[in-house]
Amino acid sequence: MARVTVEDCIEKVNNRFDLILMAAHRARMIAAGASITVHRDNDKNPVVALREIGDGAISPEDLHEDLIHSMQKYVEVDEPERHAAPLLDANAENDGDTFDTISEDELLRGIESLAPPERRDE
Repeated sequence: MARVTVEDCIEKVNNRFDLILMAAHRARMIAAGASITVHRDNDKNPVVALREIGDGAISPEDLHEDLIHSMQKYVEVDEPERHAAPLLDANAENDGDTFDTISEDELLRGIESLAPPERRDE
């Protein structure tokens, strides 16, 4: 069987840098225990990953998305919150379920009372 060349894979992934990133990511996945989709032929994981990409056994788009997700530290969730807070009706009377309002002066006095006393060096 012929060796895998970059030319075989470049038809699927146009950028050689992206190709190497995706093949390395797939090789790490195989090393972690992912099942391979082509016959191994006594090849090492990077060669198997390149063969999978070149043969079209692995979708480059899916592999690219998986690579991005593996590098993200914080993943945004676009789903709505499960228990969203109810909207407050501005015309509703204060029935005890809503927050009390205070003036700005009362708020400032409350904050100032929380501040520690100034230090005096004697």
